Parts: sequence; structure tokens; C-alpha cells
Amino acid sequence: MIVRFGYVAMSTVVKNASPSKTMTYKTFSSLSDREAAIRRLESIAADNLHNTLRLLRHNVANDIKVFRFSSKLLPLATHEALADWNPYEVLTEQFQAVGDFVKKHDMRVSFHPDHFTVLSTPRPEVLQNSIRDLRYHIAMLDAMGLNGRTKNNIHVGGAYGDKPSAAKRFRENVSALPEIIKRRLTFENDDKTFNAPETLELCEALGIPMVLDIHHQWVNNEGEQPGDLWPRILRTWQSPYAQSDSLSIDPLPPKIHASSPKSASDPRGHADHVIAEPLLGFLRTIASETERLDVMLEAKLKDGALFALMEDLRKYEGEGVEFLNEASVRIMP
Repeated sequence: MIVRFGYVAMSTVVKNASPSKTMTYKTFSSLSDREAAIRRLESIAADNLHNTLRLLRHNVANDIKVFRFSSKLLPLATHEALADWNPYEVLTEQFQAVGDFVKKHDMRVSFHPDHFTVLSTPRPEVLQNSIRDLRYHIAMLDAMGLNGRTKNNIHVGGAYGDKPSAAKRFRENVSALPEIIKRRLTFENDDKTFNAPETLELCEALGIPMVLDIHHQWVNNEGEQPGDLWPRILRTWQSPYAQSDSLSIDPLPPKIHASSPKSASDPRGHADHVIAEPLLGFLRTIASETERLDVMLEAKLKDGALFALMEDLRKYEGEGVEFLNEASVRIMP
């Protein structure tokens, strides 16, 4: 099994390269010249996209082909007071540069809309805001010229005191989404509410691929081992929604999230680094039935944690771990 490792949004190695610079609405509304304030937003967004491109170049230099974009590339983009703002026209060149680089280097990129994007909600206004947020992420991907291989990963959401009803509502709300949104979605199990078996059932029912978060599964489970669910999770990646717009492109490999507990007292929190042994144990468990796998590391030290993990995995060379480059390995069962 070929495994590629990636990281989330920010670098702790490349200095002064934040792709998430922002402006509060309080600051925006305090500026007397609204047009000038909008130009300022566009300047911040251009800087974020420039830094995103810097991070992608850094990734390619280190063989990292899996990366999650920051959702904050466009400050205040979903604020209702900015509904008349169209940043994509002004930032066409910057978005295109990011997308062209991704395509040139065959990178796998994604978004993870924040926890306010909830499709299990009983509140119509929250649902509409969630759909608006998903459309915002799709608009950025479209501006980059990236096809359906590029996904928006979300959790199922809250239970609101009645998990079966929340699951039913989630299923109905997702079913009613436009195809343009559904073909960009993946669903992930969380650490408190919808566990891996419950999330998997929804993915199977809806035909949406599942991203297994093994850390979340370790702290929120029904006694199952993650490997027990893997054959079914793997099949969700054979769904039409798992693939790209082009049948000529290789099928999209399944993806998982990996992190380590922050401490014994905070097992749900994410540590600075990823401990190699538990992750490697899981990878060996699924290696015989999986051809390729992408692993998104959600450690606090971002790319620094990825580099540290690769160093730790070096200890297992000759023991079923073969290094292919600086961010990819082959795992034997």
C-alpha cells in the first residue's frame, strides 16, 4: 500500500506565510469609505493566496502532495453585509495560479469548512448558512479551476438531544442538496457525537465517501477496531461521488485523518506530533486490501509534525516500511 502524508493549512517551518490573515467586521465597518474597505479585504485575500502558493511550492520541494487549504482565504466572504462583494473577479489571476500549480504537480487538496457548517441542524437559518458556506468553498475551488476530486470534508453535526432524529434530518438535508455540492462532499466521524459506525451508515446511505479519523475513532467508538470498519469505508470511495469529473483520471484514493491525543487528561485534544506506532499499526492492518491511501495529519505542528513522523518511520525501514520519497512510504502487511 502506497501512503502519502499531508498536513493542514499552515506551516510551522515556512516563516511569515499565513494563508489566513483576516479583518474583523468591526474593523471593516469602522472604515468610513466602504469601497476602500473592500479593496483592503481584497488585498488581504491576495496576500493569503500568495502565501498559499508559497506553501504549495514548499510542499512540492518536500514531496508533500496532500494539503488542506485554509477556509479563511477570503476574509468576511460569507458575512451577510458583504453579500454584494464579488472577490473572484478581482482575484482571478491569484486563484488561477494556485489551481494551475495544484494541477501541474498532481496534488490532492481539500477544504474542511468549520464547525458552524452543520447539516443535522433543526434550525432552517443554520442550514441555509451552512449551505452558503459550502457554496463559498465551492466558489473558491471553481475559481482555482479544480474539479470534483477536490472535496469539502465536514462532520455530521450535533445530535440535539435526539441522535436518530438528527441522523434522519442530516440524511434528508444532504439528499436535498444540489449535485454541485454533493459531489464535493466527504463526511468524517467526530470525537463526541457521531462515531465511525454511525457516520459510515450515513455515508453508505447517501453514497458519499467517508474520511475515517482514527484519533476520533479511538476516543468515540462502540468497541470496534478501526480496521473492522475499513472494508466498508473503502467501498464508499467507489461511489460516483468519490470520483472526479473526468473518467480518464485514476480513482481518488481513500483518505484518513490522523493525530495523537494531547495528554491523558485531554485525550480528544491534538498533540504537537503524531506518534508513529499506533498509526503504523493501523496502516499495516489495512495494507493488504488497500492499494493507495492519503493521510492528513492534524497535529499542532503541521508540516513540522509531518517531517518528525517521517523521521520516526525511518526506524521501521526493513520492517515492512519502504520510503518512496520524503513524504510517501510503501507499507507491507
